[in-house]
Amino acid sequence: MKIEQLSIFLENKKGRMRNALDVLSDGGFNIRALSIADTSDFGILRLIVPEPGKAKEILEENNFVVKMGYVIAVEMSDQPGGLGTILGILDDSDINLDYLYAFVDEKEERAIVLLHPENIDAGIEVLQKGGATIIPPEDVYEW
Repeated sequence: MKIEQLSIFLENKKGRMRNALDVLSDGGFNIRALSIADTSDFGILRLIVPEPGKAKEILEENNFVVKMGYVIAVEMSDQPGGLGTILGILDDSDINLDYLYAFVDEKEERAIVLLHPENIDAGIEVLQKGGATIIPPEDVYEW
């Protein structure tokens, strides 16, 4: 139930994010979800793409520093409080989140949150026990 995620470290320079995205585009990779966090010196571009291992290779061949990690994809209600319900399941079990990002899957008419708890396996366990719908990797890569 873990989703592989690419974290691309980018210098905080004009055009650097576009360069990374162009490399992926030229390689035929369709980005399923993304998030960016930045500091004054660098940014971290987090991406979900089909075939993340191949995407990592192509990026590294083009001089990008890339780390593979995992997130959990969880369906949530697309209404006020939907995210709060999911976060409540984690909070009630003392599971801390490092970060999250979310989007709406209009095709399936659902909202999705990608979660990175400190302990991925514990996060999956409590979410399942709490009744959350965890989305498998094959579904995520086909959005």
